[in-house]
Amino acid sequence: MASTFGHGFITTIMLIAKHFALPPEQAWFGAADHLEGLVVPEQFKGTEVDELSTLLRKKVVWHQPGTMDREDARDVIATLNRLVLAIDRELGIKDPDIGTYH
Repeated sequence: MASTFGHGFITTIMLIAKHFALPPEQAWFGAADHLEGLVVPEQFKGTEVDELSTLLRKKVVWHQPGTMDREDARDVIATLNRLVLAIDRELGIKDPDIGTYH
Protein backbone atom coordinates (compact mmCIF):
# COMPACT_ATOMS: atom_id res chain seq x y z
CA MET A 1 0.00 0.00 0.00
CA ALA A 2 1.33 3.46 -0.90
CA SER A 3 2.18 5.83 1.91
CA THR A 4 0.09 8.96 2.26
CA PHE A 5 2.83 11.07 3.85
CA GLY A 6 5.98 9.49 2.45
CA HIS A 7 8.21 6.64 3.54
CA GLY A 8 11.97 6.37 3.64
CA PHE A 9 14.88 8.31 4.99
CA ILE A 10 16.05 11.02 2.58
CA THR A 11 12.54 11.17 1.13
CA THR A 12 11.06 11.96 4.53
CA ILE A 13 13.80 14.45 5.40
CA MET A 14 13.06 16.26 2.13
CA LEU A 15 9.32 16.36 2.89
CA ILE A 16 9.93 17.77 6.37
CA ALA A 17 12.40 20.32 4.98
CA LYS A 18 9.73 21.53 2.54
CA HIS A 19 7.51 22.38 5.50
CA PHE A 20 10.25 24.42 7.13
CA ALA A 21 10.89 26.37 3.93
CA LEU A 22 7.52 28.00 4.66
CA PRO A 23 7.04 30.87 7.11
CA PRO A 24 7.20 29.54 10.70
CA GLU A 25 3.49 30.02 11.35
CA GLN A 26 2.73 27.74 8.37
CA ALA A 27 5.60 25.26 8.71
CA TRP A 28 4.18 23.15 11.49
CA PHE A 29 0.86 22.08 10.00
CA GLY A 30 1.30 18.49 8.81
CA ALA A 31 5.06 18.29 9.38
CA ALA A 32 4.70 15.60 12.06
CA ASP A 33 2.68 13.43 9.65
CA HIS A 34 5.88 12.69 7.71
CA LEU A 35 7.64 11.30 10.79
CA GLU A 36 5.58 8.11 10.68
CA GLY A 37 7.43 7.14 7.52
CA LEU A 38 10.91 8.15 8.71
CA VAL A 39 13.13 5.07 8.60
CA VAL A 40 16.77 5.33 9.65
CA PRO A 41 18.83 2.88 7.54
CA GLU A 42 20.72 0.17 9.42
CA GLN A 43 24.07 1.62 8.34
CA PHE A 44 23.31 4.73 10.42
CA LYS A 45 22.11 2.97 13.59
CA GLY A 46 24.06 4.11 16.62
CA THR A 47 25.67 7.03 14.79
CA GLU A 48 25.25 10.80 14.97
CA VAL A 49 22.76 10.43 12.10
CA ASP A 50 20.59 8.18 14.28
CA GLU A 51 20.83 10.59 17.21
CA LEU A 52 19.95 13.62 15.08
CA SER A 53 17.04 11.76 13.46
CA THR A 54 15.66 11.09 16.94
CA LEU A 55 16.23 14.71 17.93
CA LEU A 56 14.44 15.91 14.79
CA ARG A 57 11.51 13.63 15.55
CA LYS A 58 11.27 14.98 19.11
CA LYS A 59 11.50 18.64 18.08
CA VAL A 60 8.69 18.28 15.54
CA VAL A 61 6.40 16.10 17.64
CA TRP A 62 6.83 18.04 20.89
CA HIS A 63 6.15 21.46 19.34
CA GLN A 64 2.94 23.12 20.50
CA PRO A 65 1.51 25.08 17.52
CA GLY A 66 1.10 28.75 18.18
CA THR A 67 3.75 28.93 20.90
CA MET A 68 7.30 29.76 19.93
CA ASP A 69 6.65 28.83 16.27
CA ARG A 70 9.50 30.97 14.96
CA GLU A 71 12.08 29.88 17.54
CA ASP A 72 11.17 26.20 17.32
CA ALA A 73 11.17 26.31 13.49
CA ARG A 74 14.65 27.85 13.54
CA ASP A 75 15.74 25.03 15.87
CA VAL A 76 14.28 22.36 13.54
CA ILE A 77 16.07 23.92 10.56
CA ALA A 78 19.36 23.87 12.48
CA THR A 79 18.77 20.19 13.32
CA LEU A 80 17.99 19.40 9.66
CA ASN A 81 21.25 21.12 8.67
CA ARG A 82 23.22 19.14 11.24
CA LEU A 83 21.50 15.93 10.08
CA VAL A 84 22.34 16.33 6.40
CA LEU A 85 25.95 17.19 7.26
CA ALA A 86 26.16 14.07 9.45
CA ILE A 87 24.72 11.95 6.61
CA ASP A 88 27.36 13.31 4.23
CA ARG A 89 30.14 12.57 6.74
CA GLU A 90 28.85 9.01 7.24
CA LEU A 91 28.82 8.59 3.45
CA GLY A 92 32.49 9.56 3.28
CA ILE A 93 32.40 13.27 2.47
CA LYS A 94 35.25 14.62 4.56
CA ASP A 95 34.27 18.30 4.61
CA PRO A 96 30.55 18.78 3.97
CA ASP A 97 29.36 22.36 4.34
CA ILE A 98 25.91 23.96 4.23
CA GLY A 99 27.48 27.08 2.73
CA THR A 100 26.73 30.72 3.27
CA TYR A 101 23.64 31.04 1.09
CA HIS A 102 20.97 28.58 2.15
